[in-house]
Amino acid sequence: MRNLMVTTFVSLDGVMQGPGGSDEDRDGGFEHGGWSVPHMGADLIERMTTVVRRADALLVGRRTYDIFAATWPLAEADDPIGSKMNSVRKYVASRTLNSVSWQNSTLLTGDVAEAVRTLKESDGGEIQVHGSGELIQTLIEHDLVDEFHVLVFPVLIGSGKRLFGRGTVPAGLRLVDTTRSDSGVVVSTYARAGKVEYGAMGPETGNW
Repeated sequence: MRNLMVTTFVSLDGVMQGPGGSDEDRDGGFEHGGWSVPHMGADLIERMTTVVRRADALLVGRRTYDIFAATWPLAEADDPIGSKMNSVRKYVASRTLNSVSWQNSTLLTGDVAEAVRTLKESDGGEIQVHGSGELIQTLIEHDLVDEFHVLVFPVLIGSGKRLFGRGTVPAGLRLVDTTRSDSGVVVSTYARAGKVEYGAMGPETGNW
């Protein structure tokens, strides 16, 4: 079974909408696009380069595909992230696209959750999801995410699309790795760890 990892930029209050630019995603009248950019230092870019390089496939939604397909082909040939993004096998989940033209891209057809399950059962290495907020909600709802690679930026946005929406399935997680960037971004990786466990605390329970 292939590992599926979601890597996401979020604000401290959980917003993942429009981190990379003012016009990236204005749904709902969102006016805070580009909030991650001032914190993208060389060390954080190096971290993301390491993560992207280990991808065997990229899984994205329609909006992220449109953005990536318009920008990454413009990267210099020696750009480590750009060269990987352009060459890696890409799977695009969309209900509106009829075809995809970006190098090594394949359009997923039919039920998205079923298509991703089939993809995870195929031969190959790690599948990475970048951006793709609506697709991530579907993956979480159908319990298809094995790891969350979450970069928490030291900003509060207040409104916007969030990483964990109403369809989130309760699940236990295990912290695999955590670090921080020079600009204060906390980078943590969590792996699935079975079901949520419950308990009680307070002086009457001895757990205080």
